[in-house]
Amino acid sequence: MKPVLRILSSPFTIRPLRPGDWLSVRRIYAEGLATGQATFETEPPDWEQWNRDHRADCRLIAEVDGAVAGWAALTPVSGRCVYAGVAEVSIYVAEAVRGRGVGRALLQALVAAAEETGIWTLQAGIFPENAASVALHERCSFRVVGVRQRLGQMNGVWRDVLLMERRSQTVGM
Repeated sequence: MKPVLRILSSPFTIRPLRPGDWLSVRRIYAEGLATGQATFETEPPDWEQWNRDHRADCRLIAEVDGAVAGWAALTPVSGRCVYAGVAEVSIYVAEAVRGRGVGRALLQALVAAAEETGIWTLQAGIFPENAASVALHERCSFRVVGVRQRLGQMNGVWRDVLLMERRSQTVGM
């Protein structure tokens, strides 16, 4: 993965996530959780758990004016070798910079990093009500492959989850 990517005509920089970024990453994650539209999780994990769960080679942050403004990372979907090229996307953008292209730049950079590491399928589970996230993924060539109806309960309410995926045009072809 390239160490730093400066997005042309953009006021932010995409770079690899480092352990020292964790407090900012955790804060942005908590902002996403507070919306009730990001995930079934209710609290951000600690660094050790987050670090164990996410691939070390596909973790990115966006910086705006030197401050962490968003993050994206991949989680393996399975430990079985036949699924080594399949990963789940997590992407969170700070509330203060939403709608400014940070999410799109992060997701595009994450797709590129995934392909560099041999990932052939990216998937995302998104609540249908999270229209901004659905639109972002669609702009980055993800498509809805199904609806997982009543997948889980959140605050006593059953929630559906859209399963979206993006297949590489180069890896595994």
